[in-house]
Amino acid sequence: MEHYVGIDVSLEFSSICVVDGTGRIIREAKVRSEPEALVGFLVGLGLAVTRVGLEAGPLSQWLHAGLTAAGHETVLLETRHVKSALSAMVVKTDRRDARGIAQLLRMGWYRPVHSKSLAAQEVRALLAGRKMLLNKLLDLELSIRGILRGFGLKLGEATKSRFAAGCAS
Repeated sequence: MEHYVGIDVSLEFSSICVVDGTGRIIREAKVRSEPEALVGFLVGLGLAVTRVGLEAGPLSQWLHAGLTAAGHETVLLETRHVKSALSAMVVKTDRRDARGIAQLLRMGWYRPVHSKSLAAQEVRALLAGRKMLLNKLLDLELSIRGILRGFGLKLGEATKSRFAAGCAS
């Protein structure tokens, strides 16, 4: 029989729901939000898992990579699609979200999201870090100019080459 696993990811613990092909809940649990813990839970089930699904989010790429590396067919679900599909629930909890994700997987009512490669994630992180650092540098330079202006010191255009030349003399 086919089994589907829905995971609602949170920072510390993720809610997991396992359903069979008829939609009956087989098992529910809360597991640490780490690939090793999730894989350990899935192995401990002793069931053949057809598909694992989790909503796209900040931890999802990491968890997706870990589950896929362990040999599980893992799908990242489009966030807005999951939200609209689960909006009919009166009470929204992590446990019920995991149930809803498992049911979406079972019925095939989901839109998968592309999972970026680890290399692409690393390049993006480096570029984002560089951009943040440059913005902080500019903020610092402008703050110092503003502080000095309060004491009557007006700095004109200060390029790195002009600044270095002025310091040498």
